[in-house]
Amino acid sequence: MEHGAAHNYVAEYAPLLGFALVFVLIFRRLGLGATLGYLVAGALVGPQLLDLVGDAESKMVIAEFGIALLLFLVGLELSPARLWRMKQDIFGFGLLQVVLCGVAISAVIAFGAGFSLAAALALGLPLALSSTAQVLPMLQSAGRLRTPFGERAFSILLFQDLSIVPLITIIAVMSRNPADAGGPPGWLLGLYTVFAITGLVLAGRYVLRPLFRLIGNWGERELFVFAGLFTVVASAALMQALGLSPALGAFVAGVMLADSPYRHELEADIEPFRSILLGLFFLSVGMLLDLSAIAERPLFVVAMALALIVTKAVVIFGLGLAFRMGWRQALGLGLLLSQGGEFAFVLFAQAQDALLIAPEGVSVFSAVVTLSMATTPFLMMLTRRFRAEEERPQGEREGPVADGSNALIVGYGRFGQTVGQMLNAQGIAVTLVDTDIEMIDVAGQFGAKVYYGDGTRIDLLRQAGAGEAELILFCLDQDQVSADLVEAVHEAFPQASIFVRAFDRRALLKLKGTPATAVVREVLESAIKMARLAMEAVGVEPGEIDRSEDFYRQRDRERLKIQLEAGDMLAARETITQRPELGFSARREKPEPLPSEEVVDDDRP
Repeated sequence: MEHGAAHNYVAEYAPLLGFALVFVLIFRRLGLGATLGYLVAGALVGPQLLDLVGDAESKMVIAEFGIALLLFLVGLELSPARLWRMKQDIFGFGLLQVVLCGVAISAVIAFGAGFSLAAALALGLPLALSSTAQVLPMLQSAGRLRTPFGERAFSILLFQDLSIVPLITIIAVMSRNPADAGGPPGWLLGLYTVFAITGLVLAGRYVLRPLFRLIGNWGERELFVFAGLFTVVASAALMQALGLSPALGAFVAGVMLADSPYRHELEADIEPFRSILLGLFFLSVGMLLDLSAIAERPLFVVAMALALIVTKAVVIFGLGLAFRMGWRQALGLGLLLSQGGEFAFVLFAQAQDALLIAPEGVSVFSAVVTLSMATTPFLMMLTRRFRAEEERPQGEREGPVADGSNALIVGYGRFGQTVGQMLNAQGIAVTLVDTDIEMIDVAGQFGAKVYYGDGTRIDLLRQAGAGEAELILFCLDQDQVSADLVEAVHEAFPQASIFVRAFDRRALLKLKGTPATAVVREVLESAIKMARLAMEAVGVEPGEIDRSEDFYRQRDRERLKIQLEAGDMLAARETITQRPELGFSARREKPEPLPSEEVVDDDRP
């Protein structure tokens, strides 16, 4: 690059980033989100207004990499087992949303604007897609991406990304351009998709995992960044070379590594790149906004944007009710996905090349998409009161900070409360992290300071002070702590002893061989305590009670050892019915009832 060109390049980015910084701060302060700030900043510095920055198309090409990184990070959160669990929402709800919204919007364009059927379909079907780049960061910032609501929204967005291939095929079939006759047929694109995904999965298992294992053994952190970026670029490039969605390739690459022990480290390393490039994407969208098209037909643009939002919101709201969502959640989902998406720009360009849409129509409907994207933060803010039961202001809770504590407890429910209170009683400083807003508020009433955040993320643990902590205790309920997570935490914070609450024996077996200092089954001790009280209530002698407990513990340890070695829950099952030589025989008189406070668990914070 020549010196003058490099100088112009730097000179262009200075006002672009400066305006973005100012307007994102302003719009975040107003509660409208960063996306709208980026769009306004891009429109101001673009050729339509101040003309401080040119060549928005080249910046859009770079910025689209941000979408690929976003889908890669989302893929890292979704193991194949979790994707299979979401299959009904992906291929049921997602399919119906794309089809019904596409047909409804096409009908509105055909009858309301007088377009031909082919042109209406070429415009309406792309408008059925929502903005993954806008919606997923909104869900992440609100802490709702891994909730049932967030998973359902993501399922729809994922199917929308998958539907890009058939939409490209539909536009190609309707093409009026003779040059398109030599393009690949739709069935071949579908075959390309299957082969590409299969190839990426095989590459992930036999190339990427050994590569990351090698890098992990070397301990070179910057190589993780390079390897992660290479994974995204290579998978996206493969899909693009086949005429498919680059973002889909990045997503598949993320899913390939979702079960690897390096998932959390990759997430922490790539997140900054994703944030920067995604912001640049929305800046580019604002710069490309054709304000003259809006000025020439302002009523039409506003009316079509309004029709788009209402149509999608109503259809998705109805589908939500049909899929047994509460009306508040269904309304929130409809409004959240009511905008047009970034892939509409790609499909509009293809429809223009296919001679289905005139360039003026592309400009007008691109403005419609941008305007609809700008309305989403306002809609979510204005309807918050109606969705108050479902949409708690999670983003307003204080995130964790490193305060020099010796121990970090993730999960402050009944289990974590007991652990934390006992450590505090010994003078061990504790930092508490949880995602349950209601529990955080209740704990605050009892004087406990609980920070909001997902404690299964390496970057958040580091933010909470895990790098200096001597103890990291995962007190989460259900089966939320995987072996990969324990491996990643140990690799990132080797100085800390790791303790894990296990839901049952199955969870304990899954954590076999991990560097956890101890794994504790959550109900074992309380169950033994109840059994002791029951035997005491029917008059069993104290010595017999102790002998029964010792016998059970020894037999349980032996059976667990056999199960761990065999990796089979059914191993040594015959030992369950074994009894000691002397059993339920030595009794004494039935004792007086125990005071209730000795047998009732105190579940309060």
